[in-house]
Amino acid sequence: MSTLALNLFALMALLPAALVLRRAGAAKDSIFWGCVALAVAGPSAWAFWLMSEAWQTSLSAALWVSIAASAALFGGLAALSTQGWRLAPLLMPFLAILGILASLVRSAEAPRPLVGGAPAAWLDVHIVVSVATYALLTLAAMASLAVFLQERALKRKQPTGLTRILPSVADGDHLAGRLLMGSEAVLGLGLMTGMAAQYFETGALLTLQHKTLLSLLAFLLIGLLLVGHRVCGVRGRVAARIVLLAYLLLTLAYPGVKFVTQVMLPL
Repeated sequence: MSTLALNLFALMALLPAALVLRRAGAAKDSIFWGCVALAVAGPSAWAFWLMSEAWQTSLSAALWVSIAASAALFGGLAALSTQGWRLAPLLMPFLAILGILASLVRSAEAPRPLVGGAPAAWLDVHIVVSVATYALLTLAAMASLAVFLQERALKRKQPTGLTRILPSVADGDHLAGRLLMGSEAVLGLGLMTGMAAQYFETGALLTLQHKTLLSLLAFLLIGLLLVGHRVCGVRGRVAARIVLLAYLLLTLAYPGVKFVTQVMLPL
C-alpha cells in the first residue's frame, strides 16, 4: 500500500504544474514555482525509492527517472529562460502520460539484470549522460511542438487558449535551438561512453543493435538540423517536424527497446 501511495503521489504531483498556467493572470510567481517544485519532488521521490537498493533496468524505473530528470531540467530552464516556463502546459501532461504508462507496465514487465564487464563507475557515467540526453531532447521536442502549434494557429488565424500561453514562434525556435545544441553534445558524449562500455563487455566499439542504430540516427538527424539551421535558415514547422522525428528515434532507442524486450516478448 505504501508503494502504491507513493506511485499515485508521483502521478498526482504532475497535475498542478500542468494546469497552473491555465489560471487567470498566470505568471512565473510563487504559485507557479510551488507547482514546479511539487512536479519535481513527486517523481524524484518515487524514482529514488525504485533505485534505493540498486539500479533497476526495468522500463517503469527508466521512465520515472526520465520524468524526474525532465521535470528538474524544466525547473532550471524556467529559472534561466524568459520564455521556457511557458512550456509547462505541454511538458507536464506529457510527463503525466509517461507516468501512467510506467505505472501500468510495472506489473507486466520482466526486466533483465544489469550485467557487463565495464567498471561500475563508468556505467554510472553512461547512465547519467543517457538520462540527461533524453531529458534535454524531451524539452527540445516540447519547444518544437510549441512552434508547430503556434505556426498552425497563425496560419489558420485561430489562436487557442493553449497557444496564447505557449512561447511565440521566434521564442520557441530560439529555445528549441539551444536545447538541441545541448542535446547533441550530451548525446555525442553518451554515444562515446556507450561505445566504451561496449568495448569493456565485448571488445568491440560498436555493435549493430537497435538501440545503437536508432541513437546514431537521432544524432545524425539533430546534427543535420543544426547545420541546416545555421546555413540554410531551416526553422519553424519544418524544423519542428525534424526535432519530433529525432525525439521519436531516441524514444524508440531507449524506452521503446525496453518495452519490446521486457513487456511484449515475455507475453
